[in-house]
Amino acid sequence: QVQLVESGGGFVQPGGSLKLSCVASGHIFTIYTVAWYRQTPGLQRELVARLTDGDSPNYGDPVKGRFTISRNDARDTVFLQMNNLKPEDTAVYYCNVGLSTQDSSIWGQGTQVTVSS
Repeated sequence: QVQLVESGGGFVQPGGSLKLSCVASGHIFTIYTVAWYRQTPGLQRELVARLTDGDSPNYGDPVKGRFTISRNDARDTVFLQMNNLKPEDTAVYYCNVGLSTQDSSIWGQGTQVTVSS
């Protein structure tokens, strides 16, 4: 079993930066893909960034050039560096990991990011 704990969300002004962290515990060696999604009230969940073993990262169009997804060397933590934040980035951000041992993915609890003047 893998469990995820997110942190790093908060309130920032437009143009500011935040770095989200998602720490995985349990059978972390089964993780082969990591991703960040976000949800805004009234809108569908959208992919922010995804990183799969052996592949280059993928980013949703609204965040390209501003956000960066990465993993630490121990491979138990996934990060989302968010730069030049915009009000439209306001959402609840969720980390998500895909496992080699099951078809369903694992979700973090979510962390609120609010970008406002």
